[in-house]
Amino acid sequence: MNIALFGGTFDPIHAGHLWAAQTAARKFRLDQILFVPTGRPPHKVRDRLTAYLHRYAMVALACAEDPRFIPSPLERPTPDGRPHYSIATVRRAKKNLRPRDRLYFLIGLDAFLDLRTWKDYRRLLDAVNFIVVSRPGFEMREIRKVVPEELVASSARPRLHGELRLRNSHLYVLPGVASPIASRNIREAVRRGESIIGLVPPLVEQYILKEGLYRLA
Repeated sequence: MNIALFGGTFDPIHAGHLWAAQTAARKFRLDQILFVPTGRPPHKVRDRLTAYLHRYAMVALACAEDPRFIPSPLERPTPDGRPHYSIATVRRAKKNLRPRDRLYFLIGLDAFLDLRTWKDYRRLLDAVNFIVVSRPGFEMREIRKVVPEELVASSARPRLHGELRLRNSHLYVLPGVASPIASRNIREAVRRGESIIGLVPPLVEQYILKEGLYRLA
């Protein structure tokens, strides 16, 4: 099976997330995409996140629309409140794979460009295949600047447009999947009492309204 991890705060999950996942599933023939809401992201320790159980519930409701989408508790909060690092999440996910399964790490462009600040990012690039969801017009050479040269395969010429062969993995670029939707804008719209129809799946919209999420600043 081809399986992808798709992590994030998902506060809330929205139509842009689902569009990126659907496009990646079609392009790379993914059998499963595990949506992994993070309990405590190391880069956002000071941010005020909605409670994990609410974010996980919204992910579960959104995943109901596609049988390939699976909500995953891989980064559920720990009792001691430790942050979650992607390298540890990938290692945990690999323990559940069969020998012929192939694991991908689905990530947005902005997050990937910040990858060098992540814990053990070199090992992460070595450990899993990356699918970078890119904006229109963004060139591969800019993405390649993130990858240390020693991790690039000796025969670095791509076999396909938007592919970079690494020592033990591959990096793929999924172009033209930019979305104007942002979770921050959805939260602000709810606070202002504005409609979010079309920005999130209907079940997620109902959940937000029923639970009174994002009403307070």
